[in-house]
Amino acid sequence: MNGRAMAAIVRRDLLVVRRSRAVLLPLIIVPLILLVILPGLAALAPRLLPPSEIDELQLLLDTLPPSLRASLPAGSSDQQIVALLLTYLSGPLYLLVPMMVASVIAADSFAGEKERRTLEALLYTPTTDRELLIAKMLGPWVAAVAVAWGGFAAYAIVANAAAWPIMGRIFFPTPMWWALALWLAPAVAGLGLGATVLVSARARTFQEAYQLGGVVVLPLVLLLVGQAAGAVFLSTKVVVLLGAALWLIDLVLVLAGLRRFRRDAILSRV
Repeated sequence: MNGRAMAAIVRRDLLVVRRSRAVLLPLIIVPLILLVILPGLAALAPRLLPPSEIDELQLLLDTLPPSLRASLPAGSSDQQIVALLLTYLSGPLYLLVPMMVASVIAADSFAGEKERRTLEALLYTPTTDRELLIAKMLGPWVAAVAVAWGGFAAYAIVANAAAWPIMGRIFFPTPMWWALALWLAPAVAGLGLGATVLVSARARTFQEAYQLGGVVVLPLVLLLVGQAAGAVFLSTKVVVLLGAALWLIDLVLVLAGLRRFRRDAILSRV
């Protein structure tokens, strides 16, 4: 493989992201809201929410499987509510970050090149079709994982600091969250970029590619709704199994992309 040319494409894509306000702003604002502001508010939920909503959270606590209920701190109901919000219900929200970052950058991978009229020069780089597609996927994935892991660190700091008056100790991250950040989040990023890059290669504009690729967010939304309704709960075992399934899907997407990607077909649509 032409590693030098592939590395140059990855660096170029990341540089374009830094210079594009339309791409960069969502990558800053969304993680800031989901991983800094929301956990800070969730840590204060027992003091901010009305009694009726506290009662609903208490009811959700009572429906937890015994294994998950046993993993919550054996303290007051306020401590258990904070732990529930910050360790279980916030998991799908965290996974939205790598999915969103990968999808936004991947949508710009080819559709953005068409808009900037730089696609022809890119397609004439000294790389094979396989090397070009891998390089265009690698950049968004690396950026998504970096943001996810940085956001994980920020989330841990905010959660422990904001919840300290109620928890009185460092309680985060839990084993489930380590698996969520180190195993499942990279797989989610791969799912987002794998689908979006394939769409981006055929879309004509960045907005079109991003909107079509955004369909992959729906499973995370359903997971969030399922957790809020008490129908499903993330545990370490569930996270590991879900990550294994997503890594398999990622592999299928990459192999399908490698089989279908042809630069001459893209040139014909420019």
